Amino acid sequence: MPELHPKDFQILDVLQKDASLSTQDIASRVNLSQSPCWRRINRLEEQGLINKKVVLLNREKLGMDVVVFATVNLSTQGRGNLEEFEREVEILPEVMECYTMAGTWDYMLKIVVRDIRHYEMFVRQKLTKLSHIGEVHSHIAVTEIKNSTVLPLDSLV
Repeated sequence: MPELHPKDFQILDVLQKDASLSTQDIASRVNLSQSPCWRRINRLEEQGLINKKVVLLNREKLGMDVVVFATVNLSTQGRGNLEEFEREVEILPEVMECYTMAGTWDYMLKIVVRDIRHYEMFVRQKLTKLSHIGEVHSHIAVTEIKNSTVLPLDSLV
């Protein structure tokens, strides 16, 4: 990790909470003038600490009511098989997140779909057709308690 000034952490915290703010607004929140703030933001982008700025959509208002955490085991191991599965998963828009796992499961997927019927179609028509799928276990989220994109930067300062 690059060496960061406390102001850099403050800027990152402001941006991760609301990237739509102007540089002037960010500067005033972190007690800097606009030009040094702009330079710091550019440096943070160049260092790769800011990947991109996006808009977070409200999935429920868009009618995407079902979140499923699917655990996956592959039928065959081996680096080539893992890489092939990962390439195939990356292009599925329903898969919001994918992690390799230590322990019982090879992968954990976070899948967002409109409803249970669409999840079943996704599993039958897409997920189980991927290379090397051995078994899939679905864990359907009932109530969302917390969903955040804000990293705990205080632990780094």
